[in-house]
Amino acid sequence: MPTRILPAVGDADAVRSLTTLLSQLPDAEPVAPVADSTQLVDTLARLAAESVDELPEVVVVHERIGPVPALELIREVALRFPAVGVILVTSDASPGLFQAAMDYGARGLVALPLGYEELASRVQAVAQWSVGVRRHLGSGGDVFTGAGGTVVTVSGAKGGVGATLTAIQLALAAQASGRTTALVDMDLQTGDVAAYLDVQFRRSVVDLAAVGDISPRVLADAVFRHDTGLALLLAPGEGERGEDVTDRATRQIVSALRSRYEVVVIDCGAQLGGAGAAAVEMADTALLVTTPDVIAVRGAKRAVRMWDRLQIRKAEETTVVVNRHTRSTEIQPPLIRKITATAVAATVIPAHFKELQAVVDAGRVHELENKSTVKQALWGLAGELGLVKAAEGAHKGGRPRGDRGSVSFRRRRDGGG
Repeated sequence: MPTRILPAVGDADAVRSLTTLLSQLPDAEPVAPVADSTQLVDTLARLAAESVDELPEVVVVHERIGPVPALELIREVALRFPAVGVILVTSDASPGLFQAAMDYGARGLVALPLGYEELASRVQAVAQWSVGVRRHLGSGGDVFTGAGGTVVTVSGAKGGVGATLTAIQLALAAQASGRTTALVDMDLQTGDVAAYLDVQFRRSVVDLAAVGDISPRVLADAVFRHDTGLALLLAPGEGERGEDVTDRATRQIVSALRSRYEVVVIDCGAQLGGAGAAAVEMADTALLVTTPDVIAVRGAKRAVRMWDRLQIRKAEETTVVVNRHTRSTEIQPPLIRKITATAVAATVIPAHFKELQAVVDAGRVHELENKSTVKQALWGLAGELGLVKAAEGAHKGGRPRGDRGSVSFRRRRDGGG
């Protein structure tokens, strides 16, 4: 059986050199190379969704891959696709880098300039390891093999547009439909998820930031199980501690959550830091919440352009959610789509803050009534995004019918609709 090898190389000259050598290896079947980290993860996720057997046995990652650094990318591949063996190609073959690569999940390291004998030896060894892992998985080993859960980030075009309530209700809808769901408060300095869900818990996302290898037990210790069934990973009570959550730590945390939950919803707030940027970059769906007013829409446009400049996310890969929508406003979703050059969710959230005021003030937004048009709209949005299970469970557990509408909420508690 030929060994399928997927090169992940951003440099054109390096691609030609590597693919030429790979094509000369015995029983090797190089597949079309990918040019960046996002394309690599997306390709592996698509193949894993079909079957673990569709995944290549070997992935070769070049040291200059981007935008995610090579070692961080190797960690994500190792966590999400444990049946794939990763080889790092690097000009630094020092013992220190070799140890770091192994710690991050690589199965081998090949030094530049590439040599046929060394590359052939590494590929053969890693391919044999990968085949052994798949044989173990096929016999029923308890190892995660899929592409992982769906990650959705919710960001605000500016403060007070309703990103937190949107994130909470999307997570509640997914959980109520029968999907295991985690809700993460990545608004590290001003996160309000705990306040809105009436939670007091000592641990936070900061407790995972310094952990080198997040095991299921370590993750379980940091997560709070809410009465609704949601797994909550909260922002720190002391905002200054949020600086401890780096982009590297965020990638590790999100990968660990994705491997344990079917749906991961992340509230990123309105301020972009390294942690939020990493989460948005890794997300399957990135939502940007705005209200239909000039200042908020201008903020949405500014955020979209910044994400694009920083190579976090392209405009066409971002979905804007319109909150506090009324038919009388001059700024309607088609205009917002034109201004931001993004997709706009078909589900809009109505401006009915009176429905929310009691539960927001009480800090119990999970008790919002099913008849609320805001809740119906947000749960309808969850359906539009594919976060809920098939329709047969649509009316179980008191879940509303997912009518289309929109939400009125200010992230800060002194707001109004």
